[in-house]
Amino acid sequence: MFLTQTVPRQREIIEVLFRNGWDYMRRLLTGGKPDEPQLPTPAVLKNILVDLGPVYVKLGQLMSTRPDLLSASYIEELSTLQDEVPPVPWSEIEVIIRKQLKQPLEETFATINPVPVAAGSIAQTHRATLKDGREVALKVQRPGIDIIVNQDIALIQGIADLVARTDFGQTYEIKSIAEEFTKALEAELDFTREASYTDQLRRNLSQGRWFDPNQVVVAEIYWDVTTPKLMVMEWLDGVPLLSANFDNDQNGKSPAVERQKVTTLLFRAFFQQLYIDGFFHADPHPGNLFYLKDGRVALIDCGMMGRLDPRTQRILTEMLLAIVDLDAQRCAQLTLQLSDSAQPVILSRLENDYDRMLRKYYNLSLSQMNFSQIIYELLQVARNNKIRLPSNMGLYAKTLANLEGVARAFNPEVNFIDEVQPLLTDLFRRQLFGEAPVRSLLRTALDLKSLSLQSPRHIELLLDRVTSETLQWNLSLRGLDGLRRTADDAANRLSFSILVGSLIMGAAIISSNARTAQLSFLSNVLFATASLLGLWLIISILRSGRLR
Repeated sequence: MFLTQTVPRQREIIEVLFRNGWDYMRRLLTGGKPDEPQLPTPAVLKNILVDLGPVYVKLGQLMSTRPDLLSASYIEELSTLQDEVPPVPWSEIEVIIRKQLKQPLEETFATINPVPVAAGSIAQTHRATLKDGREVALKVQRPGIDIIVNQDIALIQGIADLVARTDFGQTYEIKSIAEEFTKALEAELDFTREASYTDQLRRNLSQGRWFDPNQVVVAEIYWDVTTPKLMVMEWLDGVPLLSANFDNDQNGKSPAVERQKVTTLLFRAFFQQLYIDGFFHADPHPGNLFYLKDGRVALIDCGMMGRLDPRTQRILTEMLLAIVDLDAQRCAQLTLQLSDSAQPVILSRLENDYDRMLRKYYNLSLSQMNFSQIIYELLQVARNNKIRLPSNMGLYAKTLANLEGVARAFNPEVNFIDEVQPLLTDLFRRQLFGEAPVRSLLRTALDLKSLSLQSPRHIELLLDRVTSETLQWNLSLRGLDGLRRTADDAANRLSFSILVGSLIMGAAIISSNARTAQLSFLSNVLFATASLLGLWLIISILRSGRLR
């Protein structure tokens, strides 16, 4: 059905693929052999996505979060994709706003700047003032974008269904990627979902385990005027982090000190999101991290969020320690714990691949190591070994890569291990003792006391059973019933063979010494019985199919 509904769009896509010179498509369209398709080069793939429009740019941005599926060169190229597009005229945006508001626009806002501060493929943002004087940001959905998105989603899903039947589609998990992309894009069309994400992140960061929560800002959502196509939030007055100027610090602090303070704050805020809250901002690129005029740091655009369950958090914490120790064996074990693949894995091969990958870091100091790059390489090794990892591992790796990249660009003197070492120490202590160490110790003490009181009685009972010969062992071995039946069949056939042989020998002895007619008759009866039993034994063996 989708093929007939999207014919013009299909023609446009084919033209874009052909124009960008994708070798596979060129061979296919010129009558070449339709071999298994290969991805175009990173630069060509990026150009194709840009030419196809905003929806496919979003697809490329999603793919850049999957280092477990694509190599580093693709991740690096796709990470540069931006969905900035020309803004929609104010006359069209005003119509959307008026339709979303419960009250007239003039009764809700005192002023609205018709010139947008940012324009993307899904929405654009305007600065405004509410009637009560609060400065707000209006994120307004572009008119008609939902129709375009639904058409492209139908086309992408249809293509994914076809490609998923090939080895190429199964290797790259094309169908699961299409489903993930569809859900992410549909979520972006509902601003109430992004607003709820923003609220949850704001609540989580209002309590800081390692940092002052007053120094981290997430915009407040104004729910009374927020709808699926209009999100109204607190206006944050600042600049992108990398554009901040610390040369003339109003508090008298040196630029180096202030940069180090902000860097530490970012690491600690994101480590709390990743390893404690399990709900994290998955797109901390420079444009989404703002330095406010009052010296605080703001996290904006919560459209892409990730989640980690407690078990995954524990494994990833141990993985960081294994990376610091360059422990290939432990990295392999932890990777298998993360895996959701049912395919068998050769552990020794995985360990050797990790050892070969980590060996190049042996002579580097911890300050020289790029940890996000190592995590990317770990995911690549897992992919090469056909290990399927959860999709949130891509978001996790992407978040760490963006965070480390921004930190190094903002503060070239940053030392990743110095920043995370005290946090890792606290995380391991938290895993061992929990949030209430005294309570955990008391509970452990009670368990030990109970064990100490019960153990002598259990040992006494065990010794009593041994000495009284009442101890029984119940063993359950897989396949034992089949083995027992086979042994019984073999024993029965052996018994019949012995019986037949005995009858034949007895008949022969009687026949050789037969003096009367009665002995001759008995000899014939024994021969006949032996023949019948032997014939029955041969037939049963032939029927069982176990003659060989």
